[in-house]
Amino acid sequence: MLYGVAADLLVGVHLAFVGFVVLGGFAVPRRPWLAWLHLPAVAWGVGIELTGAICPLTPLEQWLRWEAGATGYDGDFIARYLLPVLYPAGLSRRAQIVLGIVACGINVAAYGWWLRTLRSGRPRPPRQAPKTGL
Repeated sequence: MLYGVAADLLVGVHLAFVGFVVLGGFAVPRRPWLAWLHLPAVAWGVGIELTGAICPLTPLEQWLRWEAGATGYDGDFIARYLLPVLYPAGLSRRAQIVLGIVACGINVAAYGWWLRTLRSGRPRPPRQAPKTGL
């Protein structure tokens, strides 16, 4: 049972990482320090997609599921969890390359917008103080 819970938690972490890779660039204008975490994550995520490699979290999840008594699965995380939503036919090498290019393009656009805003001299949106509830 513990292995199954660990596998489910790992899937959540994996999904959060994929979301951060694809959309994290939009958080950088408000929190510029995130770029130090986001850019390596993008390089990793896009690199995995473009090279056709398998993320190390995928075999770890498969092993946890096997230890829990469930059967593992073939393929990678994207094919197992994301492509059934995005591409019901399954993951082909071409689809994997397209996903990598789309993730890269979204981030180039997000960072380009942020850098253009910085160069134009327009002030960043002000941070709001947290509400204290008093």
